[in-house]
Amino acid sequence: MVGACLEDAKKACMSGVAVMVRDGPWMADRRLFLANEFEVVDTAPPDYELLARKFDSRAAAPTFRKDWSRAQYGRGLTIIRSGQCPHIAKFAADIAETAENEYRITPTVIDLKSWSDAQEAPTPYAVFAVLYNGQLLADHQISRTRFRNIMNKLV
Repeated sequence: MVGACLEDAKKACMSGVAVMVRDGPWMADRRLFLANEFEVVDTAPPDYELLARKFDSRAAAPTFRKDWSRAQYGRGLTIIRSGQCPHIAKFAADIAETAENEYRITPTVIDLKSWSDAQEAPTPYAVFAVLYNGQLLADHQISRTRFRNIMNKLV
C-alpha cells in the first residue's frame, strides 16, 4: 500500500509524500515508513512525528503548525469530530451523552468538514479531540469509561 501511494504521488508529479505517526493508539507504526525511506521532518506535542519521503531533494520539508493554542474553545466541554471513521461518531456520541446525563454538561460539538477546518484543530490528530474549559483532555478517540475517569478527576 505504501508503494502504491508513492507511485501515485510520483505520477501526479508531487514533490514527495508525508505521513503522521505516533506511539499511541489509532496511528500507523513509524517502522513501516522508515523501512520505505521516509525521514522524520518535524514533531508536535505530545509525541507526534511527521515523516516525509521527498522525491525532490530541493523541495521544502513539510511541517506541523507551531501554535497549538486552545483558547478559541473557551469554557465548557467541546468535542471535535470528523466524518473520517464510524468509530469517531460513536465515541463522540457516547461522550456527549455521558456529559449530559452524568455531569449535566451540554457539550459543544464541532464537526470538521474540510482540510482547512482540520488545520485549525487543537492537535495534529485533527479528526477527534475533547477539551474542557480550554484544556485538551483527549487528542484521539476515547471510550465512555476513559472519559468518565478523566472527568471524575476534574469535577
